[in-house]
Amino acid sequence: MIRTDVVKLTSIPASAYRQKLQAGGAGIVILRADSKQPGIASISKTSGEPIPAKNTSAKLYPAEAFSEAITLTAGLPYKKRSAPNIGELKGKAPEEKLEPELEVIIDSEDYQKVVDAYTDKTGRLSYELLNKDLIRFINSSSTARAMIAEKEDLEKIRLYAVGSKFRSITKDHELSDAQVLKMAELLDEVYPKGVFRDFNEELRRKLK
Repeated sequence: MIRTDVVKLTSIPASAYRQKLQAGGAGIVILRADSKQPGIASISKTSGEPIPAKNTSAKLYPAEAFSEAITLTAGLPYKKRSAPNIGELKGKAPEEKLEPELEVIIDSEDYQKVVDAYTDKTGRLSYELLNKDLIRFINSSSTARAMIAEKEDLEKIRLYAVGSKFRSITKDHELSDAQVLKMAELLDEVYPKGVFRDFNEELRRKLK
């Protein structure tokens, strides 16, 4: 029998896994089948109860789901942070294929640091802060300015800027481009108007 690090929940349509936090202790990540936004919680070292991140939706991720996830993942190995090696997946039986939402794994603490960095005084995630910070970055970064001068592709410049900022915020310099894009995708899910709209417009203006 293969020992898995991902469990299926019965309280909500979701999968869950346990991660070791950089600051110590454990965290729980829940991924719903009907939402790209993850549910994230740390586990209290004193009570063992889940402590949901402030931007985790209580409607999508109720307390009982976290409690079930803690129970089911108890004693299981922590989920690895890196994306699976595609070469290792070749030849596996169809039933062993990973679910699409689990193909790129991001660290719950890293994601929360990015959210915290752009949370305003009211406690809400501010896309104005995020976009202004990225615009400041491309104006101050010699590499970004050179990419703009050479008329590099907009998406390539954006990935460089966003990746640089996210790695700086998380202090995780091993964060892959795929993980950066996954974080951006999750943020974009929260803000359907387009998380990088203002930043994209500024890039287009500079590239003219």
